[in-house]
Amino acid sequence: MLKAGATVVTVGATVASALFVTAHLKNPVAPLQPTVLSAQNGSSASELGGSVTIGPSVQPSSNQPVTSTYAS
Repeated sequence: MLKAGATVVTVGATVASALFVTAHLKNPVAPLQPTVLSAQNGSSASELGGSVTIGPSVQPSSNQPVTSTYAS
């Protein structure tokens, strides 16, 4: 009786998940990724007396590149 119950629950969950997946197919015209801010231009917004500027997080540097990866 226990094995039969476990089998029914497993088959039921499999069927329910298959129905859920087929009911929520991917939209082929949907964009793959949201738009990203340009690296040259930042975006700023102000709210409640403050402001936030969003821009590139990696800035160029005048340091010499690392040419050795020695590890002891």
